[in-house]
Amino acid sequence: MYIFLAVSSALFAGLMLTRVFRLLKLNFPDVTAFLIAGLLIGPYGLGQIGLKGLGFVSMRDVEAISIVNTTALGFIAFSIGSEFRLEELKHTGRQATIIGIFQAVVAAALVDVVLAVIHFILGEEVFPLSAAIVLGAIASATAPAATLMVVRQYKADGPLTRLLLPIVALDDAVGLVIYSVSMGIARAMQGGNLDMISIGINPLLEIICSLILGAVLGLCLSLLEKLFHSNSNRLSLTISFVLLTIALSYLEIPVGPVTISFSSLLVCMMLGTIFCNVSEFSGDIMQRAEKWTAPLNASFFVLSGAELELSVFQNPAYVAIGVIYIIARSLGKYIGARISSTATGCDENVRKYLGITLLPQAGVALGMCAQAMVLGEFEGTIIRNVTLFGVLIYELVGPLLTRNALMKAGEIAPIPENKKTRERFRVNAR
Repeated sequence: MYIFLAVSSALFAGLMLTRVFRLLKLNFPDVTAFLIAGLLIGPYGLGQIGLKGLGFVSMRDVEAISIVNTTALGFIAFSIGSEFRLEELKHTGRQATIIGIFQAVVAAALVDVVLAVIHFILGEEVFPLSAAIVLGAIASATAPAATLMVVRQYKADGPLTRLLLPIVALDDAVGLVIYSVSMGIARAMQGGNLDMISIGINPLLEIICSLILGAVLGLCLSLLEKLFHSNSNRLSLTISFVLLTIALSYLEIPVGPVTISFSSLLVCMMLGTIFCNVSEFSGDIMQRAEKWTAPLNASFFVLSGAELELSVFQNPAYVAIGVIYIIARSLGKYIGARISSTATGCDENVRKYLGITLLPQAGVALGMCAQAMVLGEFEGTIIRNVTLFGVLIYELVGPLLTRNALMKAGEIAPIPENKKTRERFRVNAR
């Protein structure tokens, strides 16, 4: 009973806060309202009262319904994969690939350099160099979920939007490689051996195997869709395949010295990519899936807000390092996107605003910092708290910055001043 009560409370709180924002004339994206609602009903909000169901009493209560987040991320990745249509990739594929790789590397390198300077100022006992290197790798990751939600809410479309979604999808693969290399270097610095299998082979295998698994499942889904004559049944089949894909992505297969594993985001993205390029029914199915998953995605962001750790503000050192991390990462994303978009011949709006839309950070970064605990409790705690601080700020501010950037680029229609027209605009945006 508690799971159903918790999910319904999360969804209700998120939806009601969007109405409160409207009444207060706070023109924030719905994603921001959902995240703040999560904070309000989380362990640092109503959870303090101690009533389960009304709020989340502890982080363990939030984790107890993590299946909602896992499922939502799978469908979000599936939706992003549908943006990789061959007709559009012929025009934007080269640009998206170059920009996606370059901006991630620049962000990681700049954070590494800045935090390395902080390390030499504070000393190894306060801020280990291994932690600085891993934080640089985590900085490369971008949250695709928040970006997709903003694009959907405001029906954004144009050169910037069409380039943005493939880039945030590519970030997962690039970030995985950078993180694996950085973790290998960090562990070697602590006295271990430089393990080339964990640094190079395993992450490459994970990316390749994820793409192959997603492609095979996408082909199977496209073929099986032809057995049905009702789009309702085809939608049910599509949902079952996304859930199957999420389940299979948890497999780990040891083969000698290497381990074959999968990234659920990459597998689901490839599933969506193959399905939308092969199936003749994909257009209608994706529209139906978008409506079906709307409450699931809203719950995902409310629960993500409940997971945000406000305790990181208790340590001034973590706050200071977190602020430096945020500034360095933001500059790295913007500079990297600006240089690479200029080099690939993108138009002025893309060059000016793309870097701003790449700031949101959440799930992938949190997964990386959880794995960093293998470096030791001291290093792992520093990485976790700095990352949590960054995620807290980026998730609350990032969607608003993304919306404003897309609006300034002319890819979101401005909200009319006339009341009746404004209400009609909001209905259409839904």
